[in-house]
Amino acid sequence: MKYIIILGDGMADEPLAELGGRTPLEYAEIPNMDRIAREGRCGMLRTVPDGFEPGSDVANLSILGYDPRTSYTGRGPLEAASMGVALRDGEMAYRCNLVTVRDGTMEDFNAGHISSAEGAELLRDLDAALGDVRVYPGVSYRNLMVVSRAHGAVTTPPHDIVGRSIGDYLPRGDDAGILLDCMERSREVFADHPVNLRRLQEGKTPATEVWPWSGGRRPSLTPFREKYGLAGGVISAVDLLSGIARLAGMEVIRVPGATGFLDTDYEAKARYAVDALDRLDFVYMHVEAPDEAGHMGSVEEKVLAIERLDEAIGIVLDRPDTTVAVLPDHPTPIRLKTHTADPIPFAVLGKGKDDVSAFSEREAAKGSFGLMQAPDLLSLLFSR
Repeated sequence: MKYIIILGDGMADEPLAELGGRTPLEYAEIPNMDRIAREGRCGMLRTVPDGFEPGSDVANLSILGYDPRTSYTGRGPLEAASMGVALRDGEMAYRCNLVTVRDGTMEDFNAGHISSAEGAELLRDLDAALGDVRVYPGVSYRNLMVVSRAHGAVTTPPHDIVGRSIGDYLPRGDDAGILLDCMERSREVFADHPVNLRRLQEGKTPATEVWPWSGGRRPSLTPFREKYGLAGGVISAVDLLSGIARLAGMEVIRVPGATGFLDTDYEAKARYAVDALDRLDFVYMHVEAPDEAGHMGSVEEKVLAIERLDEAIGIVLDRPDTTVAVLPDHPTPIRLKTHTADPIPFAVLGKGKDDVSAFSEREAAKGSFGLMQAPDLLSLLFSR
């Protein structure tokens, strides 16, 4: 038996008036997800423990069986692992967004989805101006900052404060002075940078500064094979998931055309997942697009992302002898444009059948699995 989890990041939502009181999952045409629910079993999953911010880092660690209460140190070190950045004693890694702040307001948490090449050019010049602090380019707006002799800081994810004044959300705590200095230097470096001048000429949003958040030291994860006795792999275009995979000793499966945005190649991810199951026991296929649409507040793009993911799921369902689960990691409601910690729906094909007829938040709540804790999901999936 082979196993696959198909995760639509931020796919869960709330009923929306513009969709006739339905959620995007209820409104979208998703025959393959509905088939998994109709022919399998459903339930609700709590992916964010009490006291934790509802981030994809915490939620995906939980789903992969790692309890954040003992394994989570911050998002930064997970992304550092993906980028091959080894943290030394005393160092902390912070996720470092390229953002757009105008008149003291967080206008855009991703600088108009700046390209990876543009981001690398900006960060190269910023790195030269920072001294002991190092910055590393990642994918698009998602980058990394490493601070030596660090002690930590209280920070806020920039996607949580779009449209708000940043004054109440600036870093606080031991590393605050260092982080604030880096932010100020980035404003100076980026102000008349050729990348931003080109973007402005093209009518695009400039990256006005960096925004560091969710710092931590290198965590220690029990190897996945040791934990479950199975060989696992992860497909994702974002460093966060690849970092978790590396720390857990799982294979990082690279897919051409996977972008971490709305234009990702959904079907290529599904094909690579099916092929990987020829050599692996378990594949975790992560798709970021629904979450990006949620942050944008775009109902149309979220429905489209869900429907495109559903089409790709058809490729997976053609593979025999495979237990398939579909779920989001957390809700990203259109109304809020950010994450919540509410339980999420999940459906499993290959573990019996209940009376649920479609895949959605309200239907899954009727499922026979009931409400489960996310770190228990893989043990259920792999049980004989």
